[in-house]
Amino acid sequence: MSPSGDAAAPGMAPARTRRLRASLLVLAVLGGALAAGVLPRLHAHATLAARTAEALATTVSTVRPASTPALQALTLPGDVRAFQDAPVYARVNGYLRRWYADIGTPVKQGQLLAEIDAPEVSDQLRQAHADEAIAAANYALAKSTAERWQDLLKSRSVAQQDTDQKVADMQAKAATLASARSNTARLAQLASYTQIRAPFDGVVTARNVDTGALIDAGSAGGPGRELFHLSAGTRLRVYVQVPQDASGMVGPQMQAWLTLPQFPGQRFAAAVARNAGAIDNVTRSLRVELDVDNAGGRILPGAYAEVHLSAPQARAGLTLPANTLMFRPQGTCVAVVGANGMLSIRLVTLGRDFGSHVEITEGLQGGEQVVVNPGDGLLAGDRVRVAANAPDIPATPATPATQPATTASQAK
Repeated sequence: MSPSGDAAAPGMAPARTRRLRASLLVLAVLGGALAAGVLPRLHAHATLAARTAEALATTVSTVRPASTPALQALTLPGDVRAFQDAPVYARVNGYLRRWYADIGTPVKQGQLLAEIDAPEVSDQLRQAHADEAIAAANYALAKSTAERWQDLLKSRSVAQQDTDQKVADMQAKAATLASARSNTARLAQLASYTQIRAPFDGVVTARNVDTGALIDAGSAGGPGRELFHLSAGTRLRVYVQVPQDASGMVGPQMQAWLTLPQFPGQRFAAAVARNAGAIDNVTRSLRVELDVDNAGGRILPGAYAEVHLSAPQARAGLTLPANTLMFRPQGTCVAVVGANGMLSIRLVTLGRDFGSHVEITEGLQGGEQVVVNPGDGLLAGDRVRVAANAPDIPATPATPATQPATTASQAK
């Protein structure tokens, strides 16, 4: 290499270094300018895209299914009646001589309530006694005659034909006497009906006649009118119509109690006694009869009561608010929000109706987020956003209390 080349080499290194530094500086300036202008735009674009997607997603409120109560409870109106209740009518015609029991009077079985003056019946009874006496005398004479003729027949003093006639006459007189005695007994029984007596222990709830009133024999289907009305209220019958869809809970395991508006906060124990065993084809309900101990007499027959029935639930289900249901052509559905915000539509099977809530027997597992008030525009696969100000709470229906009931005689 020439000396001139060797001398030039050391001088070129600083120049290259300066050019490299200048290039790096230009690149740094350009990179800074690029970063300052492009990256914010990219970030703003991404933010805009995210906000646009969020704005396009439907905001929904959700609720989680809750388990149904262990007891199936039902509250129905009940018809309270006395265990024994009967109108008292007259059996004979006449005039009311006197009455002994007024409205509200407790009476015992067989107690005299009123007396009827029926002279025609008394006269007929006296005539029947006279006819019976005549028949008895005729029979006695026919009997003695027949016995004598039978004795004479043994000695061949009379003919067999004549003896048979005397025996037959005795038998005819005996039948006449029996008829007279029967007529006397009938009229004696009819005369006893002039005394109106209580058919059972109870309370007189109505008295419809007064002294001197004309009494006609008869019943509700005849010309007579009701004299008294008796009610035995120490034990009550309560009738309730259980809807067909709840009739499966009726059985030995069912518990019952009553509440009455005149005794707020008090409950009266009742026992399921019997049921009709058939659904009424008009009301589509099962008639159930309850027995209530009313020894204290606090519950009055004829009162209105609310009957509370409860029975163990055969199969536990889930409950949801009624406003979560969607009615689509394929059936009843609910909208479920997945973990990724993706919406799915599920068919469900409905059970009991609790009013504001319904029972779901099939279609859900229990941990889903179910959309409340779903719109008709929601479709499977849509992305939704759960509202932040609407907390996800379980759907729990109101259930009645299950504390033990008190008897009518204890609730004082």
